[in-house]
Amino acid sequence: MRLISHTFREWHIVLLVALFCFAGCAKQSAEQGTVPAGNSYATGFQITPTDTGVVVEVFQPYQRVCVKEPMTRLGTMSTVQVGFLYALDAMDCLAAVCNPELIYTPVKGNEIDLGDSMKPSAERVLQAGLDALLAVNYGQYDNLEAARIEKLGVRTIYINEWQEGTPLARAEWIRVLGALTGKLHEADSIFGEVESKYLSLSCDPLSPLEGRQGGVSAARSIMSGNNFRGTWYVPSGRNYLAYLFKDAGAEYPFYDDERATSIPLTIEETLRYFHDADVWVGAGGNSLAELAEMDEKHTWFKAYQNGRVYNWRKQRLPSGANNFWERGVVHPEEMLEDVIHMLNNAPDSTLHFAERLY
Repeated sequence: MRLISHTFREWHIVLLVALFCFAGCAKQSAEQGTVPAGNSYATGFQITPTDTGVVVEVFQPYQRVCVKEPMTRLGTMSTVQVGFLYALDAMDCLAAVCNPELIYTPVKGNEIDLGDSMKPSAERVLQAGLDALLAVNYGQYDNLEAARIEKLGVRTIYINEWQEGTPLARAEWIRVLGALTGKLHEADSIFGEVESKYLSLSCDPLSPLEGRQGGVSAARSIMSGNNFRGTWYVPSGRNYLAYLFKDAGAEYPFYDDERATSIPLTIEETLRYFHDADVWVGAGGNSLAELAEMDEKHTWFKAYQNGRVYNWRKQRLPSGANNFWERGVVHPEEMLEDVIHMLNNAPDSTLHFAERLY
């Protein structure tokens, strides 16, 4: 996630559901969505071992990075990148960050503050003496920023996990960070465990939910988003939230919708599709009262009336830092477990990133 607009994006995660990172609908890779050799799910990169190291190819835009020695000084423009480094036990490589107040993961504290992630300080980037600055590519502006930094003589490498359409594909980008830091073996091991746990939790939407995860009062149908200026944006079937819902066994009306963007609905359409939904995931408020104050229409839904409403703010600091953006991307099995627990009305203590509204 772009750090400078982290709080803005969190608002849109719950109100628009599908800003860049949650849209997950994924611009496809240069291979038109095919999975390159060596990957299990991700389409946006390929790693090729060589006699002298590894070659990392990143698509959209295309980059080819030859890694002969582990990189030991990395700068990050995204909290997701920090989450990957933390999972790899490679935080010693973190030399510079953008918007440090929005980082949830414990850091050493001596990292150089590069300033605003939309336009990092050129002076500080040079001062950091980086092997590479890990960038993001949300559009033309980001490409221009990367080009500006490249002109300073600093290599930029795009970490575009947000372009992937599924939770496991996003998590698999830990392999890129592993390749850059000399920890590809560790990255493969971590991802293998994540994949195994995720698949063990997944179920077909038509299979029974009763008794799963020790839950009670199993629910079926799920809704997402909030009313924002008269429009309710919900995930399309290609959105990675929709994959979470499906893998949790939930009923959701847009699984077959293959639009590459979120789906805008009128309030009338939203009521038609979701009035009787059992569970509301990703709401924008911190309490039911706040949600009602934001918009009275929020109270019209069964999930609100039954108190089955959740946001993604359980691990959130007053500064706005949210572990959902860091550990959540690395560990989608925990996100999936949250959705399953919400469907099962399990105790709040079982939730990782989600928080029930009261």
